[in-house]
Amino acid sequence: MPAVFVLIWSTGFIVARYGMPHAPPFKFLAMRYALSIACFLLWITLARVKWPTQGRQWGHLAVTGVLMHACYLGGVWAAVKLGMGSGLSSLIVGLQPVLTALWLASTGSRIVPRQWIGLTLGLIGLVMVVSRKFGSGGEANVLNLSLALGALLSITTGTLYQKRFVTSCDVRTANTVQLMAALLVTLPLAALEIEAVDWHIELIGAIAWSVLALTLGGSSLLYLLIQKGAAASVTSLMYLVPPVTALMAWMLFAEAITLTTILGTLLTAVGVALVVWQPKAV
Repeated sequence: MPAVFVLIWSTGFIVARYGMPHAPPFKFLAMRYALSIACFLLWITLARVKWPTQGRQWGHLAVTGVLMHACYLGGVWAAVKLGMGSGLSSLIVGLQPVLTALWLASTGSRIVPRQWIGLTLGLIGLVMVVSRKFGSGGEANVLNLSLALGALLSITTGTLYQKRFVTSCDVRTANTVQLMAALLVTLPLAALEIEAVDWHIELIGAIAWSVLALTLGGSSLLYLLIQKGAAASVTSLMYLVPPVTALMAWMLFAEAITLTTILGTLLTAVGVALVVWQPKAV
């Protein structure tokens, strides 16, 4: 499940490359959320899945939906649209494992030395992977940097909040509630965008993949991983996203892969392995 999640989640920046030139970020995301909700509702109806019965659970799911969908995706997409390069945005969002570990340590949770070493190695590897893109995708300014940092804080807070407050329930209904909350927040922002939607074939393909793979697949897997695993271990998987994205960009767009990228990828993999490895009891 972690491997499949990384593969699916890594396509997010590929989708952005196809869809971003043809639609403003919040209109794209609003369409993605609305279509995803429709698919989930059909699935829930056919499978006769039960909805959460407690109002408090609906509230917790709504909070995670706003943080992990509306604020995180909205922040990243808006930052890239406003000129931030994909390398820098990947690096900023990729700080999530470190931020999560620092928060857990400050609240008394135990992060063993092996995991701190893994987080450090993963971060170094991440910097190596994305370093060549710093000057090619645009410059950072106060606005897009604030959006990217807001996205980082949102996904980190949403992960910790879900692990702490969201009790076990069906992933399909949970995702639907989260997406409904995200759509309510995104629609007013989409209405403020003056840029029109260009219904290019690349945009249609990007929306289809975003709904079927990223939301129905990737977001569902992330929900399950958070519910079943330790927060530090789950978030460390985010370190693997930029290296896998770089490999996909090489295959799809013929973007060069350098020796630094390869070494950074290996270092990142070692770092994640150190974080998630659980020694067997003797």
